[in-house]
Amino acid sequence: MAKITYIEHNGTEHVIDVKNGLTVMEGAIKNNIPGIDADCGGACACATCHVYVQDGWLEKTGDKSAMEESMLDFAENVEPNSRLSCQIKVTDALDGLVVTMPESQH
Repeated sequence: MAKITYIEHNGTEHVIDVKNGLTVMEGAIKNNIPGIDADCGGACACATCHVYVQDGWLEKTGDKSAMEESMLDFAENVEPNSRLSCQIKVTDALDGLVVTMPESQH
């Protein structure tokens, strides 16, 4: 299990324990965290679970697949630390992960 901090665009923080094997997106959805819409349910077919991964954590979240890179083209305000939270699998190595949601997912 990993403790993940989700930070809304307005600065509101939510610290949640997320079970290993789930995705960062699933952790947000199961805990009603605002700011992650997840319109496709985690199929990497939209960009409505876009997050910014805090410095120091990007390498631990794994590499972006070609599909994720393609879907990020549909997100607004993409930065080098942008990820789709549906593509980040939770492991013990992500304990302490901090992600910030963009102002809008559309």
